Parts: sequence; structure tokens; C-alpha cells
Amino acid sequence: MSLTDELLGTVAELRRTVADLHGELTRNELVAWTAGNVSARVPGRELMVIKPSGVSYDELSADTMVVTDLYGRLRDGDLTPSSDTAAHAYVYRHLPDVGGIVHTHSTYATAWAARGEPIPCVLTMIADEFGGEIPVGPFALIGDDSIGRGIVETLRASRSPAVLMRNHGPFTVGRTAREAVKAAVLVEDVARTVHKAFELGAPTPLPAEDVDRLYARYQNVYGQR
Repeated sequence: MSLTDELLGTVAELRRTVADLHGELTRNELVAWTAGNVSARVPGRELMVIKPSGVSYDELSADTMVVTDLYGRLRDGDLTPSSDTAAHAYVYRHLPDVGGIVHTHSTYATAWAARGEPIPCVLTMIADEFGGEIPVGPFALIGDDSIGRGIVETLRASRSPAVLMRNHGPFTVGRTAREAVKAAVLVEDVARTVHKAFELGAPTPLPAEDVDRLYARYQNVYGQR
């Protein structure tokens, strides 16, 4: 399918953005070899831009990004889409406010996923960004939309933009792909810190009312407006 002139500019910009954001995954040491992926919804369209499958990060560019519909069918590009395309597509179909999705196998967050254990809310950063504990989603095999179903089911019951898919790794979402990458960076950071805290003893959970206040401040007041 050829993209219409109306879409060409938007898709070209998203291809550049998504390609550049994959560099953040390597810069923050969240991925190894060809694992992991970033995608972005095309605003107002039933389309997304996503990383191609099995392509080395140093070979990624705007031109190698592919466009699929929200059922994972290739609509523009020369390469096979990511093996996680069906999962991303399912999330976009069922969570309309999500504009970007990231999947990594970052070491500490994936270790929590391997244990099937949520990351408890014992840090103000966790309250700020995730609004409570970082939940665990169900185990699901790669290849169809089963992972996407688990992501949606888990995130609908949580304020967190991150879910630790059991025995697999973290998926993060955001209003934009950049927001989803930020969540991926922060989930690895807090996963590592909380792991270290448990090595020293039992960390103290934050009271629920403080979590609510911290989350509201960070989401609505923090930063430039």
C-alpha cells in the first residue's frame, strides 16, 4: 500500500523519531544484540511505525522502520516487522490514549519479571512515575496478540506505564514514544535500586496517601508547563 501525500510527512517524521529513540535503548544499556523495540502510533490513523525484526541497532535508520496497520499487517516498508508487532498492535487497538510502546530485556527489570514479582513502591521515584508498585503481567508466548492481551489486562488495573511480563521482560507505554522510552529507562533504574535495597534488608513501602500525593504532584506540577 502506498501512503497518501497527506500521511507522508507525518510518517517520515515518526520514522526518524522511532529510529532515533532506539539509540536511547542502547545508550541506556536496556537491550542486547537485536532484542527490544520501540513503536509509535500514527496520530488519527489505524497505523503504527515499528522496528524491523532482527536488524542490528547500528543498522537502524528512518528508512528501515516499517509501517503496519493495527493488526500487524505491513503497509509500508521493505523489511519484516518486529516479532512483537502483534502485541504492540493489540495495545494500540485497546488503549487509545497510548501513542508509544517500548519493549526491552533490561537486566534488573527482567530479573523481577523472571521472579514473577512486582517492584514494590518503596521510592518516591516509583510513586512519581508509576503511581504505585510496578505490576507483573501473565506469561504469554511470542507470535500472536497474547502478550498484548496481558499488557492491556494488567495496565487497565494500574496507574503504571510499565508492566513486567512474567518470564519475559518489561513493556512500557506513553502518550508518545519518547514517554514510553522514558518509562523504560526509569523502570530499569528503580528495578536495580530496589534490588540493591533488598540486599541490605527489607525496604519500607511508602504509605498509599503519600504515593497518591507524589504521583499527583509529579504528573501535574513537576517540570515546565
